[in-house]
Amino acid sequence: MKKVKKNKNDKFKWIITVMIVSFLLSILFSSLSESIIPNINIVFGIILIIIFILIGMIFDMIGVAITAAEEKPFHSMASKKVKGSKHSIKLLKNSDKLASICNDVIGDVAGVVSGSAGMLVSSSIAEELNLNSSIVVLIVTAIIASLTITTKALGKSVAIKNSEEITFKVGKFLNFFKKNSIKQK
Repeated sequence: MKKVKKNKNDKFKWIITVMIVSFLLSILFSSLSESIIPNINIVFGIILIIIFILIGMIFDMIGVAITAAEEKPFHSMASKKVKGSKHSIKLLKNSDKLASICNDVIGDVAGVVSGSAGMLVSSSIAEELNLNSSIVVLIVTAIIASLTITTKALGKSVAIKNSEEITFKVGKFLNFFKKNSIKQK
């Protein structure tokens, strides 16, 4: 009975953590886009939107790859002391939480922020070209939504087919930073 209660408490803590992290990331990304986009030209605003879409796609790919990858090859690599393999195993052991962070928190927040950034860019486009802002907003948000959905769909397909390779690259990336942070201390 205690184990069941502990699991419920852990899940509740995890849900609260995800909520807080997503809230803070939303504030960070939104404030960045709202402070930067009005002060730059339309082309750079579009580039920033594309960057947000790509961030969402990359993190979505990582989340899918981690949930689709098998652990066995990484144990084999770890026994041969291949750099990044132990981090890859840790990723796989926490795949549910990491997928939630990558797909739901970072991926979805990037999608929402690209949409709000699109509103700012579409207002600038409408003002610059003296067009009806409602129509421009409609077209720009439709383009952003379709690009987001398309890139994420393509990314998921790539992630499933290359799950071990992507997981290993993330593991190597994390290993690199751990190694460098130890050197700095």
